[in-house]
Amino acid sequence: MERRPDVTPPQPPTQAEISAEIAALGGSRPGLAHPDRGYAPYRSSALRHPVKPLVVVKDPEAVELAGPVFGVSDITELDSDLTRQHTGEPQGERMTVTGRVLDRDGRPVRGQLVEIWQANAAGRYAHQRDDHPAPLDPHFTGAGRCLTDDEGRYSFTTIKPGPYPWRNHTNAWRPAHIHFSLFGHAFTQRLITQMYFPGDPLFPYDPILQSVTDEAARGRLVAAYDHDLSVPEWSLGYRWDIVLDGPTATWIEEGR
Repeated sequence: MERRPDVTPPQPPTQAEISAEIAALGGSRPGLAHPDRGYAPYRSSALRHPVKPLVVVKDPEAVELAGPVFGVSDITELDSDLTRQHTGEPQGERMTVTGRVLDRDGRPVRGQLVEIWQANAAGRYAHQRDDHPAPLDPHFTGAGRCLTDDEGRYSFTTIKPGPYPWRNHTNAWRPAHIHFSLFGHAFTQRLITQMYFPGDPLFPYDPILQSVTDEAARGRLVAAYDHDLSVPEWSLGYRWDIVLDGPTATWIEEGR
C-alpha cells in the first residue's frame, strides 16, 4: 500500500498578522455603516453571516403572534440582580450597570425587554460549550433581564466579567464585555450588541470590536465609569446609553 505523505495542518494566524489586517481595514466603513459581514480578521464571520436574500414575510402580524410574549408580571426583582440569583455570593468585582434606551431624537423608549449575558469574573460562561480552563462560579449564572421604565432606563447589578481566549488566532483574547439584547415590541424586532469597559488594553487586538471601523462608533460601545452611580460599600457604577437610530446610534450586530 502506498503511504500517504504527511499533511501539515494549516497554522492559525498570529496576532501580528491579524493586527495587520485590522490596520489595513481601519476606517473602511465610516460613520454608521455596519461592519462588513465577512470581516476577514474575524475568521469565523466567513461562515456565520447570511449569504442569501432575506425571506419576505407575507403576514408580519402572524409572525409576531407566533413569537414569544412578555409583560411586567414576567419580570421579577431577582432577574436584574445577577448577584442574588443563587444561595451564595458570586466572586468578583460587583458593579451596577445602568443607562437609557433612546430613539434618534433622544426620547425614552419605554417598556422594552433588555436582556444581558456574560462570562464570570474568571472569563468563563456557564455554558456546556465553554471549555476554557477557568473556574466556574456556582453562585453566578451570568444572565439577567429587566424592562425599561418610563424614562427608558434599565439597571443591572452584576459582576465585572473577565477576558477570555476564543481561538480566532494564536493568543486571541476577547476584552471584558457584556452582551445586550433588546426585544422591542415583538420577537422579530430583537437587536443585539455588546458593552465594553473603559481602558481595556485588549481593544486594539480584538477583531470583533475592531470590525466597527469607525472610531466614534466604536467608542459608543464603551461604558463610562460614573462615581455617582456607585453604591457605597457595595458596587461600582457604569453608565451606558443605547441609541437605536440616528447619527449617534449604538452599533447593533446586524446580519450576524
